[in-house]
Amino acid sequence: MDPRTEHGLLQTRRHFLGRSATGIGTAALASLLFSESIADTSSSEDLGVLRKPHFAPTAKRIIYLFMSGAPSQLDMYDYKPKMDELFDTELPDSVRMGQRLTTMTSGQTRFPIAPSIFKFAQHGKNGTWISELLPHTATIADDIAVIKTIHTEAINHDPAITYIQTGAQIPGRPSMGAWLSYGLGSMNRDLPSFVVLTSSWSAKRDAQALYERLWGAGFLASRHAGVALRSAGDPVLYLSNPAGVSPEIRRKMLDGVAALNQKQFDSIHDPEIAARIAQYEMAYRMQTSVPELSDISQESEQTLNMYGPDVHKPGTFAANCLLARRLAERDVRFVQVFIRGWDQHGNLPNDIRSQCGDVDQPCAALINDLKQRGMLEDTLVVWGGEFGRTIYCQGGLTKTNYGRDHHPRCFTVWMAGGGVKPGISYGETDEFSYNIVDKPVHIHDLNATILHCLGINHERLTHRFQGRDFRLTDVHGKVVNEILL
Repeated sequence: MDPRTEHGLLQTRRHFLGRSATGIGTAALASLLFSESIADTSSSEDLGVLRKPHFAPTAKRIIYLFMSGAPSQLDMYDYKPKMDELFDTELPDSVRMGQRLTTMTSGQTRFPIAPSIFKFAQHGKNGTWISELLPHTATIADDIAVIKTIHTEAINHDPAITYIQTGAQIPGRPSMGAWLSYGLGSMNRDLPSFVVLTSSWSAKRDAQALYERLWGAGFLASRHAGVALRSAGDPVLYLSNPAGVSPEIRRKMLDGVAALNQKQFDSIHDPEIAARIAQYEMAYRMQTSVPELSDISQESEQTLNMYGPDVHKPGTFAANCLLARRLAERDVRFVQVFIRGWDQHGNLPNDIRSQCGDVDQPCAALINDLKQRGMLEDTLVVWGGEFGRTIYCQGGLTKTNYGRDHHPRCFTVWMAGGGVKPGISYGETDEFSYNIVDKPVHIHDLNATILHCLGINHERLTHRFQGRDFRLTDVHGKVVNEILL
């Protein structure tokens, strides 16, 4: 972003009036010419650099349900019945075509085919194939678009999650939520525009780490970073006033700090100082807004029952899905719900049952809840992980147990609401769910499509850093118009 433009966006009404040669007349003219004037103190911190979307959006906000660890598409959505006949036979070289393997299976002497042990059935008007693991998700088949041909170049977890979240495998770029905050700003002055919720999981296994950079702002101003809400104690650290500090004392302290920061900003014009001032003020407003957000006592029994019994346990995926709806209801622009534990290299059938038990009912409840409130049409819900799982078994194979390695060449993501066609399946993989045979969707295409739903041309939301214009979709990516209304 041009520093002169950024400086202009940071002007307050006092600065504007004080520096205007013609005083109030110029201010009046500006208000006529620019109905969303950056001179308005009440909204200047909430405006994104785009000022408004590039075109009419179909979604106002996003809830992104991220299954960290890579759920097996073969056991959930990508039905491959012919594999039953090939149990424990070797994956043909003509299918693998020498594609690289992870170090977990590169030393195996065999790559035996492991068919899914789970039954599949068709659901909804268009007959979407969904596994028995997901009976609740099956009931919303007519509301979701299942994309079976997502693919990525990354083959290990951290680069893959970093890639799909930021557009690059190397850390340091802004995350999707940060890009949206930067581009479109906030719709709620009392809550952050980007909120992150991390969930507990039932599978008793180690899980891949989640780093704060996955919801970080990268080279954008730090105020665009995601704010992670905790499930125990204060939802945000140090949100409550310490003993002996009244709201009045807190207000005086913030005013004093803001005055000092403002003097420094007037001297060197560092945008991070302005971001710091804004973050202090946001924290002050959150002292009221966050406790109200977290209090679900006013939710109806019908709503709570819809999400399942875990909704009463803070930090569970069910509780976080309800919280995501409450955040969306308060016009938080981007809510990301993480759940770990999907990294099932062994004992997959047992572990995936637990994981699906965590997410199945809450996912369906979230869609139905949004739908009942008239919010699904302008809320885009995205469900998916960082890559998929192999048809061949990692480790020992039996009729009832197997493991699967990482598979970046095809995996499944579903989307709902926000301008996405409901009740469709898009793309086809081969009979081994190994290669894509029709309608590939790269992760840059997925992200371009998500931005499109919010009215953003992904090629035009950029930020100049170190002499280059960066964007979420790096240097390629196309909108998948076939899945959009």
